[in-house]
Amino acid sequence: MRIQSFSDLTEQVRNIKPVTLAIGQAADQTILEAVKLSIEKELQIKFKLVGNGQEIKNLSQNIGLDLDTDYLEIIEESDEKSAATTAVKLVSSGEADYLMKGLIGTSSFLKEVLNSDYGLRTGRILSHLACIDVANLDRLLFITDGGINISPELEEKQVIIQNAADFVNSIGVSPPKVAALAAVEQVNPKMKATVDGAILSKMADRGQIKNAVVDGPFALDNAVSKEAAEHKGISSPVAGEADILFVSDIEEGNQLAKSLTFLGGATMAGLVVGAKTPIVLTSRSDNLETKMTSMALGALSINN
Repeated sequence: MRIQSFSDLTEQVRNIKPVTLAIGQAADQTILEAVKLSIEKELQIKFKLVGNGQEIKNLSQNIGLDLDTDYLEIIEESDEKSAATTAVKLVSSGEADYLMKGLIGTSSFLKEVLNSDYGLRTGRILSHLACIDVANLDRLLFITDGGINISPELEEKQVIIQNAADFVNSIGVSPPKVAALAAVEQVNPKMKATVDGAILSKMADRGQIKNAVVDGPFALDNAVSKEAAEHKGISSPVAGEADILFVSDIEEGNQLAKSLTFLGGATMAGLVVGAKTPIVLTSRSDNLETKMTSMALGALSINN
């Protein structure tokens, strides 16, 4: 069944085969509150909490998280680098299914993910994938890449779209429809985003991007609104029905996602894709619902 909202997502994750999430540097109150909420909602996620055991216990006591359960295990590590290393190794060894960044800098954490000795490299670049639950849409909306790649070139854009398409396929949206966004829907040689959007569309037609329907360039309204697309006379299987919005640079993606959440009242989850498993990567300022939903999104992709 296609997921239409985060409520659908949590319902599905209640009924999957249990998966295990390793959290590097887990001594963070909001993350532990998200762990507690996941258990209360009966999501089928088990947790390996890597970090300072006493700090994790103290925070858990403060928020009423019962550590005496089969769903939780504390793995002692005294500093953030060791916590990140151990969490990554738990996934690469198969003792955990996927990974989450805790109270540690993103660059330090991803350095361990990309370590050639024990990391989770696939040969692809990593990219960020935001998942947005927008009230007036009948589907979840994905945005990439507003978190990692600053100003990707065409070859990198191809990989970013493939990373997103593979993940969205893994949660049951197959094949996802991808709109390459620009300011206008006509190709203008002076506007690089329009040229790259057209090239990426043709690359997908020729099988250079797999398991996705890609078209572009699209202005945002034509990508998400059938009425807007029809008014402009745009005929495309993606027009008005995009599952994934591909943005040309990090500023566009970051601003689009935050506009939807802070001004539009949408809710968001966030992951890094392109590694061997999804990586739950949220901001320190994100609330516990965002963190829990991001955990659930990763769990569903692992289970399918």
